[in-house]
Amino acid sequence: MSERDEFLTGGMVPVWCDCGNRVLVRKNSPQHTSVQWLSDTSACPELRGSRSALVPSCLRLRDGIEKAARDGVLEVADG
Repeated sequence: MSERDEFLTGGMVPVWCDCGNRVLVRKNSPQHTSVQWLSDTSACPELRGSRSALVPSCLRLRDGIEKAARDGVLEVADG
């Protein structure tokens, strides 16, 4: 893995949304979550057609990330 790839995806774990999107996620702190989209967000009914300048997210994906953290699959990164 290149240094660039390690910086972008190191410590990230895959999380699936109910709509079928897969993302890589890293918890940098309890409040800060990094998300790297791996699939087209248009597959998500909540994001389809969104023209927001904000980073795309949906409640089902957020629930999946929170469940992964509760289940111990996703841990808060060490400082």
